[in-house]
Amino acid sequence: MRRALTAFAFALLAGGISPAGAQEAHCRLALVLALDVSSSVDAEEYILQRDGLAAALGDPLIRSAILDGDGHVAMAIFEWSGRRQSTMVSGWTVLTDNAAIDDLIQTLVTSPRSHTRFPTAMGYALGYGATLLSRGPDCDRQVIDLSGDGENNDGFSPQLAYRNFPFSGVTVNGLAVLGGSDDVVDYFQREVRHGFGAFVETSLGYQGYREAMTRKLFRELNDMTLSARPVDAPGPG
Repeated sequence: MRRALTAFAFALLAGGISPAGAQEAHCRLALVLALDVSSSVDAEEYILQRDGLAAALGDPLIRSAILDGDGHVAMAIFEWSGRRQSTMVSGWTVLTDNAAIDDLIQTLVTSPRSHTRFPTAMGYALGYGATLLSRGPDCDRQVIDLSGDGENNDGFSPQLAYRNFPFSGVTVNGLAVLGGSDDVVDYFQREVRHGFGAFVETSLGYQGYREAMTRKLFRELNDMTLSARPVDAPGPG
């Protein structure tokens, strides 16, 4: 199994994951956003997920959290489903002004959905995210933000990914979308949450995705790790 996982990591590196571009002197956060496009996510739910993330990134409080910290934020976005179906939406982007945020949002909302008919290979998605971080910018914190509406049902588990990919110093936070598996929140808490200060945010179906992602980004960008949810976390504007 370890040999297979190692081969998978090398395949990712050879498969066109672009290294970070020009970087500012100090990066405080490298944040990978991983979006579920497995077969359990229908066309309407996909739009709610994509546009919910776009709206969250455009929220004034989230913009402020990105731009006003000590050092910049670097962000990358990919979609995931089956074992070989992790696809980049946006490579590493250094977010130093509103124009950069606007460009990232535009890339997100104009990119076609990568896949529709594959299962939920969560371990593979996490391995992809860890490999992406290992080739990304040198930042104070490294976080993977994994969204999903079900449990792993294809390939190796999240816990096996954590044991075999470079997750030292990496925090994995989950956004569990209710409506698919009845046990999705418990599964994310038990199997997906990983690393220092990790937490799981909950969305009431994909209709609640914008609000949940806004809360989640607010907490991640402000490095809030002490409670299940910050009492002053914003809703959508």
